[in-house]
Amino acid sequence: MNNQNIGKYRWTICALLFFATTVNYLDRAVISLLKPYLTDAFHWSDEDAITNYANIEIAFKFAYSIGMLFAGKLIDKLGTKIGYTLATTLWSIAAIAHSLATGTFGFGIARIFLGVTEAGNFPAAIKSTAEWFPKKERALATGIFNSGSNIGAIIAPLSVPYIAEKWGWQWAFIITGAMGFIWLILWFIYYEIPSKQKRLAQAEFDYITQPEETEAGTIKVDAAEVEVLKPVSWTSLFKYKQTWAFAIGKLLTDPIWWFYLFWLPDFLDNQYGLKGTEVALPVALVYIIGSFGSIGGGWLPMNLINRGMPAFKARKTSMLIYACCVFPIIFAQLLGDIDMWLAVITIGIAAAAHQAWSANIFTTVSDMFPNRAIGSVTGLGGLFGGLGGIMLSALVQKNLFVYYESIGKIQTGYYIMFAICAVSYLVAWLIMKALVPKHSPITDL
Repeated sequence: MNNQNIGKYRWTICALLFFATTVNYLDRAVISLLKPYLTDAFHWSDEDAITNYANIEIAFKFAYSIGMLFAGKLIDKLGTKIGYTLATTLWSIAAIAHSLATGTFGFGIARIFLGVTEAGNFPAAIKSTAEWFPKKERALATGIFNSGSNIGAIIAPLSVPYIAEKWGWQWAFIITGAMGFIWLILWFIYYEIPSKQKRLAQAEFDYITQPEETEAGTIKVDAAEVEVLKPVSWTSLFKYKQTWAFAIGKLLTDPIWWFYLFWLPDFLDNQYGLKGTEVALPVALVYIIGSFGSIGGGWLPMNLINRGMPAFKARKTSMLIYACCVFPIIFAQLLGDIDMWLAVITIGIAAAAHQAWSANIFTTVSDMFPNRAIGSVTGLGGLFGGLGGIMLSALVQKNLFVYYESIGKIQTGYYIMFAICAVSYLVAWLIMKALVPKHSPITDL
């Protein structure tokens, strides 16, 4: 069937997922840009600023981890329309609630609320992608909506310091948090599952639900699958190596993205003395580069599939390439000694490689699990990713940065962190390859 004749409504759904992910990351990135303002407002010392900020960050990651576990199962139970609505409403309220905080404890409570509720974004988005896209397009669709994480991180440095300086740090939380309510209006107008969407042409519906070839034979993918079948328990998912491959991949690589998101402005301050609005352009550039990786990360495996490579091999080959592209970040500071912008570009390339990796690791879930289990599996992976982030913050960032700050060598702490970033993806790829060496879709859930 000619793709030009089948309709394009599925890309409207992708645009909605992109918008939601943009808001999701905008809301979580705000606090990283307000660290200098909060330090002044609450009279923190340099060491207190690192410790308090790390504690606030850990509170978010802990809540996000637990939230992912329950959010995925809730999305599977409620369905994407209601589940996404509930998550976005609550996280928007949580984002605005940050403006009421009066110290570390208050921010910790607000971050816990934000973490639990923001956890609903990716299970809902991945499930929506599985419902609305045939397998060969899922990595591209995932890459496009996942690029919203870059756009949110770009908007944040271009707007948050300006808002904080003009109207105060509280308004930065209020204005960005309110963006979620705009998305909710569009979501209710345009979203429904394919079988109930009156705007969807029959030709496009048939394209979405077309039979797909797997190593086990031809199967029919029901994009209109109704979530009334027997529930999927977490314990039943852990017996599959596919679950462990996804979870460990997230455990080792999610913390790296969160390191960029929460600590990049601080790195630019400590390494190059950039403060306030001065960090806007370099931070934005990192995520602009990253957005190309997100979309390109979905394009490469689709191109390989169209050239005849099996989908599983195409994804694994692409992920190995992306893992190798992260490695040069170990030289970021050495290049930064020549010119700061060389360091920024190197970090941007690593961020792009992460986003490309992320687009594909998410897609492995919809490749291997039935639709009704996708939210739960994504949630479990998010739990492991969050736990990895907590461990990185508690055992490395918090103690490492505090120690090197105390001896006046914080740059050494960042060098160690960049070395960890460089090898994490290659280790994750090797473990995932060992656990699932060939395409093995789950058929007995």
